[in-house]
Amino acid sequence: MSTVSGPATDVAQQVDGLEEIMRAGGEALRARMVRTELHLERVTAQAGAPLASYATATVRAGGKRLRPLLVVLAAESAGGPPAEEDGEIRLVRAAVAVELVHSATLVHDDLIDGAQLRRGHPTVAAVAGRDVAVATGDLLFSLAFAELARNDSPMQLRALSDASSALAEGELLQREDAYASDVAVERYLRRCELKTAALFEAACRLGALGACRGSGRLADALGAFARRIGLAFQMLDDVLDVSGPVERTGKARGTDLLDGTVTLPLILARERECELAAFDLASLGSPEQAEELCERIAATGALDEARERALGVVVEAKAALPDALPNGGSELLHLVADAVVERYR
Repeated sequence: MSTVSGPATDVAQQVDGLEEIMRAGGEALRARMVRTELHLERVTAQAGAPLASYATATVRAGGKRLRPLLVVLAAESAGGPPAEEDGEIRLVRAAVAVELVHSATLVHDDLIDGAQLRRGHPTVAAVAGRDVAVATGDLLFSLAFAELARNDSPMQLRALSDASSALAEGELLQREDAYASDVAVERYLRRCELKTAALFEAACRLGALGACRGSGRLADALGAFARRIGLAFQMLDDVLDVSGPVERTGKARGTDLLDGTVTLPLILARERECELAAFDLASLGSPEQAEELCERIAATGALDEARERALGVVVEAKAALPDALPNGGSELLHLVADAVVERYR
């Protein structure tokens, strides 16, 4: 499996498109994200052969690192990590645990979907086969909880465990809805909350719970913000699957549709065009046919409506934040919300 450059690379390249946040957060934020990146790779590399190489390649493939960033920003918004000697490493462990769970879901999703590429790189399943992909995903999940358990915080473990259970439930809902012709918007949104937003929420909860001024109330407020950001992120990601291009997504247009995944643009397009309402996703037999379907969906105006709905969720996310948070937390979290939107403009 191909890899990209390691953690010595400017961390802004890992925190894809979020350079403005890194600048606003200053050297302290950048240093924490670099420590997180280093520790993330250290944890996977120490897992032992042969799976360590696949686990390390998965995390090295980069991505936005939004979830560990949210852990760090939530902790800052709750007064920062405790001043004790291990306060900083406890924060890093929590950030790494969230990213490991996310990476595990990607490996398993690629296996279920039969995906050949992830972020422009061959997937574990494509390179090493089904059994290795299953084992690599399982390893990443195990490493996540082993790492977080070292913080000796039942509340943090419960937050990540709840999110992991939601991820599994969301995946089952997605499989149940595969190729369906009658998925309601409300059911789609519920699936997104489970499959994507729950881990965003857990990230902010972990950060707040591990901070020196953390409280259940603040963790709830930050979690509500992150849940909405995660929902908007998934909604916009589904727009991008239809709008492309491959240079931005690392995969062909309509890949999710070809896999039978019923997303918001298709649901809205079906409401607008009778022929699409009767279209059978199972009839798609090639990437070319999937791209043709994307063109038909776009022609209905459904992409614009889906974007507007997602933007409304981002507005709700910002409104859920307390007015004033320590260490510029409100400003930085607002920038995260804006960055989620900006990628899809």
